[in-house]
Amino acid sequence: MKIQQFEDKGLAHYSYAILSEGTGEVVLIDPTRNPQPYYDFAAASKANIVAVIETHPHADFVSSHLEIHEATGATIYAHSMVGADYPHQTFDEGAVLELGDIRLKSLHTPGHSPDGISIVLELEGKDKAVFTGDTLFIGDVGRPDLRESAGNITAERKELASQMYHSTREKLMKLDDDVLVYPAHGAGTLCGKALSEANSSTIGAEKLSNYALQEMSEEAFVKLLLEDQPFIPKYFSYNVAINKQGASAYKPSLKQVARLAPDHQPEAGAVVIDARAEKVFKQSHYQGAINIQNGNKFETWLGSIVDAKESFYLVAATEEELEELIEKAAKIGYELLISGAFVQNSPANASTPEINVEAFSQHPDNYTIVDIRNASEVKSGKFFEKAINIPLPELRERTSEIPTDKPVVVHCAGGYRSAAGSSIVQAKLPDTKVLDLSEAVNDFKNGSR
Repeated sequence: MKIQQFEDKGLAHYSYAILSEGTGEVVLIDPTRNPQPYYDFAAASKANIVAVIETHPHADFVSSHLEIHEATGATIYAHSMVGADYPHQTFDEGAVLELGDIRLKSLHTPGHSPDGISIVLELEGKDKAVFTGDTLFIGDVGRPDLRESAGNITAERKELASQMYHSTREKLMKLDDDVLVYPAHGAGTLCGKALSEANSSTIGAEKLSNYALQEMSEEAFVKLLLEDQPFIPKYFSYNVAINKQGASAYKPSLKQVARLAPDHQPEAGAVVIDARAEKVFKQSHYQGAINIQNGNKFETWLGSIVDAKESFYLVAATEEELEELIEKAAKIGYELLISGAFVQNSPANASTPEINVEAFSQHPDNYTIVDIRNASEVKSGKFFEKAINIPLPELRERTSEIPTDKPVVVHCAGGYRSAAGSSIVQAKLPDTKVLDLSEAVNDFKNGSR
């Protein structure tokens, strides 16, 4: 037997292939949008993919379960409460899938979602590992506030938090201490609030160190779990719906994105996402463009700033980067929203002035300061006492709250987000001078400047 973990760092997502070397069969758990790595693994192992298990309809990425089924004939397994629209076999509590001497057993573990399951791997009569989906993470448990208006079955966050209490204590914590824990996410995901950097653990280690598994009443657990959860990106409910239905095939969907001529000029009022480096963007960009720089979290911020009901143009610095960005958009199903994608090299009709950090430092009261960090970040301390806090995912809808009688300075925690934030404010308040504090914010932390 072999367990292969696959990591998508951009979405902090883990998926798995379980190989039965005796039968030459592979079972996949929670595959990402691009199925090719799993095909490559099966080919290298001289094995066939026979099953795909979905622990729940994921909110933060699009799964390739339907495409893999159509390409390989693999059976898709999911809990009956998912109400799946794709061909599948129900995998409710107590169901077992056997591959030679491997037995994969379903545990219904609601809490993150009503339809969530964990998969216990039994080998030679002993439980060896559990694939916990978004129920149990390393150092955390899944957030319970994503299914209040999404999915086949919705549930209030308090109800799901209570279910998480029972799923962890009555099912997962009953497993032997040496059972390996393989979650669907690691640090950086928005499906939890305090995940470890580790990619696996054991039940025993989690009992000792995971804050959510410590002894406490159900009431105390619910209160603790609901506190300080991160924001909910705009794309999450959209992805739940796609995964319930089953996504279109990956490569054909990429090919359908319109590649436009360099320096294409979008129509007035169009949403333009410019992923070039902030210094390049600030020198010259289309009026109203939003600067979400290409990086490890591009897809998360794209889906947090742009609503799944909107269409947008995608701009890159090179053809190679453009293809990379389209692939990142496809991880969350946003390739379907791209009106056109193009490379921009020629000067455009807007630019962003550079901030004079020294002048700002000496007279901060001469500026309206907008802190676009999340509420939980601001709770731990402000960098500027009079700053207005509008989290980046809410900024497009709340720009009208920003006074325009002074130049506006936008900051985040390290500089990446403020490039997007300042471009949003600049687009919404074209008659106001908007400045990006960028990485200089680090000079103002803890009153250091």
